[in-house]
Amino acid sequence: MADVITRPRLRLRPSEQRGVLLIGDLIASAGAMLLSLYTWYEYSLFLLIKSGLSVAKAERLIDVKVPYWFYLLPLAWLLLMVDSYEPHIAASWKKTLRSIAVAPITGLLGYSLLFTINQDPDSLPRIGIGAFLILASLLNLAWRGIYIRLYTSSGLMRRVLIVGAGKAGHSLLEIYRKLNPPPFHLIGFVDDDMRKQAKPYHGFKVLGTSEKLLEFIESYRVSDIVVAINGVIKGETFQTILDAQEQGVDVIRMPIMYEELTQRVPVEHLESDWVIRSFVDQVRVSGVYDLLKRLMDILGGLVGSTFYAITFPFIAIAIVLETGFPIFYTQERSGKGGRVFRIYKYRSMYTNAEADGEIKATEVNDPRVTRVGNFLRRTRLDEMPQFWSVVTGEISLVGPRAERPELVAEFQKQIPFYRARLLVKPGLTGWAQINYGYVASVKETIVKLEYDLYYIKHRTLGMDMNIVLRTIGTVLRRTGR
Repeated sequence: MADVITRPRLRLRPSEQRGVLLIGDLIASAGAMLLSLYTWYEYSLFLLIKSGLSVAKAERLIDVKVPYWFYLLPLAWLLLMVDSYEPHIAASWKKTLRSIAVAPITGLLGYSLLFTINQDPDSLPRIGIGAFLILASLLNLAWRGIYIRLYTSSGLMRRVLIVGAGKAGHSLLEIYRKLNPPPFHLIGFVDDDMRKQAKPYHGFKVLGTSEKLLEFIESYRVSDIVVAINGVIKGETFQTILDAQEQGVDVIRMPIMYEELTQRVPVEHLESDWVIRSFVDQVRVSGVYDLLKRLMDILGGLVGSTFYAITFPFIAIAIVLETGFPIFYTQERSGKGGRVFRIYKYRSMYTNAEADGEIKATEVNDPRVTRVGNFLRRTRLDEMPQFWSVVTGEISLVGPRAERPELVAEFQKQIPFYRARLLVKPGLTGWAQINYGYVASVKETIVKLEYDLYYIKHRTLGMDMNIVLRTIGTVLRRTGR
């Protein structure tokens, strides 16, 4: 057992793991770009020699014109891999292979589109692009294989002990059990309640009380302890935790660990002043962020509105041919601060879908959705009429989904902190939309709220761009809802 129980030599937080993945992918794609240039040169040389020229003359005549944008291909590759930078996704061979398979296919489709509409096909070198996509896939696959091996190594994975075997501790364990491969080695629990001693919960026991916390840390080579105690912590327990921290053990509060594992905020385990501490004291976004986000909204809204104008005749005809008029669907929604505004979408349901006056959330395989509407929803094309609302500033490109005022009023009564999602403008797409599907119950609405609050708490321009790029991927894969 001694050869298994070793304290990790290197501990990386999820944000640090994303950084490692990004740097590794950048090095792999840069190497692929250089190798593709060499392949391109050798292929051009081969064609000249094949035409009858000598090697020496072919080398003098060869002229490989590399367009400036070719050197940006490594950055484009990182954008194609944007879905694979979550540690629990990157640690899975199945999900890694899927990401690496989708990236070159998406890149090839984009290149084919440019090649078709470009006036000068010679400015889009097929050999160079093809070689890059193949080499980037192979080198990235090799790098990700090394990462997975290191990530799952017992010498690098954190060894975690949870202090508190109550509701918060059990909720964390439930999250841990759903992640495959596991993000760390969970040792078990420590709790001062004598009724919980030695009792297993899904195979993990309460090892003892906090009096023996330092002994457990030493014997099990614990690298991190998670404090999952609701309410007041005893003075003795608090001091023991501080002693553990002085010995080099990382101390993490349960809500922070929950956010790391799920990228959601644990709504059911927050204190009453959490909104004040999180959104007033800790998360004052800068004026620069607000300005850049608004500029991104205007630019994205104008591009989207142009695409909307081009595709409108085709979508409108499809809707009318299947179910007649109207083409659009309008509804009141709650915006920032609860201000009511109207949204406009392509109609994706049969008319009079709520003829009985009862408000119903959309469900999986909802019978009210038409065949054309199902396509529009999967590709997110039903949202296109809202691009002009992005330009005018009623909504943003990225933010929580705008809900109906009646649903907001109802959820406020049942879900803590629900109104906090109205602290920012609603968005055409958002963190919850790309990470979660339909909600058909209050419990599922809570999960979606957790994603929304995580976005509000951690929002940056980089996160907004990540969401936009992943939404584009959803459109291309037709996996929207």
